[in-house]
Amino acid sequence: MIKKKSLSINAFFNSLQTLLNLIFPLITFPYVSRTLSVDGIGKYSFSNSIISYFILIAGLGISRFAVREGAKYREDRNEFSDFASKVFTINLCSTFLSYILLFISLLFFQSLRSYKSAILIFSIQIFLTTLGTDWIYTIYEEYRYITIRNISFKIISIVLLLSFVRNRDNYLQYVAVSVFANSGSYILNFVHLNKFCDLRIYWRFNWIQYLIPIFIIFGTMMAVTIYVNADMTMLGLFKTNYVVGIYSISSKIYGMIGPIVSAGMAVLIPRLSVLAGKNRMEEYKELLNKLINFMIILLPAATTGLFMTSRLIVIFIAGNQYLRSETSLRILSLALFFGTINTIFVECILIPLKKEMKTLISAMCGAGINILLNFIMIPMLSENGAAITTVLAELLCMSMNLYFSKRVVLPMLITKDFLKNIISAIIGCIGVIIVCQIINMLCVTLIVKLFISIFLSVVVYIVILIVLRNKVVINILKNKKIF
Repeated sequence: MIKKKSLSINAFFNSLQTLLNLIFPLITFPYVSRTLSVDGIGKYSFSNSIISYFILIAGLGISRFAVREGAKYREDRNEFSDFASKVFTINLCSTFLSYILLFISLLFFQSLRSYKSAILIFSIQIFLTTLGTDWIYTIYEEYRYITIRNISFKIISIVLLLSFVRNRDNYLQYVAVSVFANSGSYILNFVHLNKFCDLRIYWRFNWIQYLIPIFIIFGTMMAVTIYVNADMTMLGLFKTNYVVGIYSISSKIYGMIGPIVSAGMAVLIPRLSVLAGKNRMEEYKELLNKLINFMIILLPAATTGLFMTSRLIVIFIAGNQYLRSETSLRILSLALFFGTINTIFVECILIPLKKEMKTLISAMCGAGINILLNFIMIPMLSENGAAITTVLAELLCMSMNLYFSKRVVLPMLITKDFLKNIISAIIGCIGVIIVCQIINMLCVTLIVKLFISIFLSVVVYIVILIVLRNKVVINILKNKKIF
C-alpha cells in the first residue's frame, strides 16, 4: 500500500517546477537570442519542430495511456511491474521505429539536409525520453523528486550554456545544451525505477489489448502536435529562417506561460484517473468541479495579462530585434485560454472516462483546419497568420470537446457559483487592463514597467475578486484547500 500523496503538496512542487521551467528560459533565452542571430534561432526552432514529430512517434501515446491504466495497479508492486514491463516493451519498439523513420526522412528529404546536424543531436531525446519512463513517476505522484531532479539539471545546463554558447555560430552547441536540460535527467529516472517496480522486456502478452487504446491516444497526440508544430514547420518551408526566428519567440513565450497556468491541473490527472477507474464518480465530479472553478478564475487573468504586456515581455526576453513578435504573441494569448480549457476536457474528463476516440476526432479536425488555413494565412500574413490558425484550431477543439464532455461538465457550468466566478473574473480583467494602460504611460525603464505591471495587475485582480466575495479566492486566503 503506497502512501497517498497530498494534492496540495503535489500542486506546490509541480507549480514550483513549472515556475522554474519559466525562470530557466528567462535566464537563458535573453542571452541566447542576443548571442545567436535571428537565423540561428530560426534553424534551432525548425529543427526542434521536426524532431518533435519523431519524439511523438516514439512516445506513441503511451504516457497518457499508462497514467490512466497504471494508476489502478500502483498499490500492488507485482501487478504494476507486469503492467509497466509490457508498456515499456511497446515503447522500445515504437522508439526503434521512430529512429528508422527519422533516418529515412533525412535521406530522402533534401530540404532537411541543411539541418541534419541539429536534428541528429535533438534525436538523442527520443531514446532518453523512452528510457526515462516519466509516466511511472507521474502515476506515483513523485512530484518532489521530479522537481528536485529538474532543478539540478537546469542549473548545470545554465553553466554549460554560458560556457559553450559564445557567438552567433554556436547554435549546435545550444541544441546540445537543450537536449541535456530537457532529457538528461531521464537517466536518473531509469536508475531509480526499482523503487516502484521491476522493469523488464516482456514479449508474450496480448498486444492488441494495449495497442488499440494506445493508437487512439497516439492519433490524438499526433493531430495535436501537427497543429501545434505545423506553424513552425510550414513557416520554415514557405518563409525564411528570419520569419521562423520571429515566430519562435512568440511561440516560446506562449509555451512558457501555458504550463505555469495549468501546473495545478497536472497533479490532479492521476488522482482523477484513479477515481474514474474505481467508479467513485461523486468524488471525481467534486474534484473536477473545484478544478474548473479555479481555472475559470486563473485563465482570464493570465490571458489578459499576457495580451497587455506582450510588447514588454518580447523586449525583455529577446530584445528590440524581435519586437515584430509582439503581434503574434498577442494573438497567441487567446490560444492560451482556449487551449487550457481544452486540456481540461481532454486530460481530466475524456481520457480518464475512456472516451479517447472523441479526443481523436476533435484533434484531427483541429489539425486539418490548422494545416488548411496555414496554406492560406502564412503566405498572406507570415507569423501572424500562423498564430491566427493556432487560435482557430484551439477554439474548434475546445468547442468539440465541450460537446463531448457535456454530460459531465454542463451541470458544473450552470450553477450560480460558476456564473459569479465568470462575472468577477471579467470585472477583474477590466481592472488589469486599466492598470497596464496606466503603467504603460509612466516614464520608467522597461524592466521596471514590466514587473510593476505584473505585480499591480495581480494585486488589483485579487482585490476585485475579494470585494466581489469570490469563494475560490476567499478560501485560498483562509488557507483552505482548493482541491
